[in-house]
Amino acid sequence: MKRWCAGLAAALLLWLGAVAAWIAVGPAVTGSARGETAIVLGAAVIGDQPSPVFAARLEHALTLYHTGRAGRILVTGGRSPEDSLAEGAAGAAWLQARGVPATAILIEDRSRTTRENLANARVVLGDGARAPVLVVSDPLHMRRAMAMASAEGFDASPAPTPTTRYRSLATQVPFLAREVWFMHVHWLAGM
Repeated sequence: MKRWCAGLAAALLLWLGAVAAWIAVGPAVTGSARGETAIVLGAAVIGDQPSPVFAARLEHALTLYHTGRAGRILVTGGRSPEDSLAEGAAGAAWLQARGVPATAILIEDRSRTTRENLANARVVLGDGARAPVLVVSDPLHMRRAMAMASAEGFDASPAPTPTTRYRSLATQVPFLAREVWFMHVHWLAGM
């Protein structure tokens, strides 16, 4: 029995390590994919300003817009009880302050999770949800975000931020562990 348990524990650790490596490598990114819309997945807001993590995502979407890789930007994310502004609204204001016209910005401001970000983005886009989109988030978040975008029926390409705020081992390891957990939740429960 001890041998069986040890073998099972070793297999589980091997599986989790393989999933973590798969997430860390991330999906293939060409750097040239284009989309009608860049969907920026929400992240925290501090007061009425995007957190550094969210600002890095917005900065990348801004680059995609200015280089013509995205025709417009859809900013997602609801309002946490401690915030004065929804993530989507704070992101839209941030983009407008940097010269993106309001006509090129769409807002989704009710979601609290990645899956809700994408499900609600599909509703906001309506028939436009069939057009190619770019999904903007942190590199370690891209595997799960792309799996969820696919489940929502998007023709999506990954557009991970090149300036992620998760740079040190002390920030990357907890993020990666969280993604391993939530990837399994997605696989098992579709969430």
